Amino acid sequence: MFDFEKLDVYGIVKEQNLKVLSILKSNKEIDPYIMDQWKRASISILLNLAEGTGRMTEQDKRHFYNIARGSVYESVAILGLVKDLNHITEKIYVDLYQGYESCSKMLLAMYRSFSK
Repeated sequence: MFDFEKLDVYGIVKEQNLKVLSILKSNKEIDPYIMDQWKRASISILLNLAEGTGRMTEQDKRHFYNIARGSVYESVAILGLVKDLNHITEKIYVDLYQGYESCSKMLLAMYRSFSK
């Protein structure tokens, strides 16, 4: 098992991606550009978390966790837009928002766990 697979945040991020990809697959009303950007941002969280965990120096790890957290923020902005366009329900919005909020807090804690 790889180190990133042992992290609680990895499980949350992976679940978020499965939800987002399911929404994008089933909802063809969402603008293709928004769909593509949301998919990229969401997957970026997962990939940067994994890559950061595999890095050897604290500085490298922090860099990738920071990028992953930035992608969380991007995903939340897109989530709000998709909700405002009535492409998802309030329930789905709240569920995904809470998942992103948890990811953000965990990534920030990981980032802060390293000395500067």
